[in-house]
Amino acid sequence: MKADRVEALAEILTQYSIPVQKGWKVSIEAAPVAEPLMVALYRHCLERGANVKLLPILESAEPVFFELASDEQLDFVWEPDRWMVENLDARFRILSETNTKRLSRADPQKQARARNARRPLLDTFMRRSAEKSLKWMVTLYPTDAYAMDAEMSLDEYADFYYRACLVDRPDPIGEWKLMAERHTRLVEWLKGRREVHIQGEGTDLKLGIEDRIFEPASGEYNFPDGEIFTGPVEDRTQGVVSFSYPAIEAGRRVEGIRLEFDKGRVVKARAETNQDFLLATIDTDPGARILGELGIGTNYGIEAFSGSTLLDEKIGGTIHLALGASYPETGGRNQSAVHWDMVCDLRKGGRITVDGELLMEDGKLLV
Repeated sequence: MKADRVEALAEILTQYSIPVQKGWKVSIEAAPVAEPLMVALYRHCLERGANVKLLPILESAEPVFFELASDEQLDFVWEPDRWMVENLDARFRILSETNTKRLSRADPQKQARARNARRPLLDTFMRRSAEKSLKWMVTLYPTDAYAMDAEMSLDEYADFYYRACLVDRPDPIGEWKLMAERHTRLVEWLKGRREVHIQGEGTDLKLGIEDRIFEPASGEYNFPDGEIFTGPVEDRTQGVVSFSYPAIEAGRRVEGIRLEFDKGRVVKARAETNQDFLLATIDTDPGARILGELGIGTNYGIEAFSGSTLLDEKIGGTIHLALGASYPETGGRNQSAVHWDMVCDLRKGGRITVDGELLMEDGKLLV
């Protein structure tokens, strides 16, 4: 990977996304393949006076865990993990998989049990994020695995990725600030409204948003970014949605998902592939059948599906819905060990109306 782009990304993440402060406790988590970005972030955080912990991830250990772990081991939560989620000031997570299918044969029931055991950690994470006492960032380091999922060469994928990050612009931070201004106007337009109606091929879905807050995502939590999101009213989701792209979770690629909602809950769910995994996941706990997030993608620099949710949910002209945990800062109250994003493309014949007023048509924002 070109060193200048890695360095530019690290600078944006530590100056704009999370302006790291002296004395902060910061963790950086990634697989060894992402060492160039890990070390660049490490250097920038140290220069800004932070105390930094590097957390390398061994991908090959995950399948071993789900193959061999007993119920007691699945339920076990390490105290250092609890301490970190309760005490860190900032957390950088670099998606850097070398095999995105490594968990495709892992027992979904075991995965659900492990998620449930760690739900208190997720609840604490969500609470501290809403309070702004924990800053966090999820970004990505281009790997052959991501390139293969996107059906690109590694060089093509790296170019695609860094364009989405705007690092090739003369003033990347200035560009992200402009996106933030556009999001502010969208969020202002949505204030005080009651209902979102999403229509498209195989989709006719209504969501309640009364008294909920739309949050702008302009590069402070995900990178690349580009969305506004909220937590829908838990018992008001009604209708059906068909997702355009595969939903990817724990190494499983679930295609052709169609969900039917009644009074806020998924009452029917089907998929063309890996339906058993879909059903096991939404039965993880009662909250996993309820929507925790509605997001509207606004990054028109991301034009194609790549198989990485971090990018795909930001595609301008799409919406994504997450089953499971809500972000408390939106006013969402749903709790779950699951937070699974699924993307629906509205660029060909889709539309979003809010209280009867048109917000998006054929993927174009009209506000």
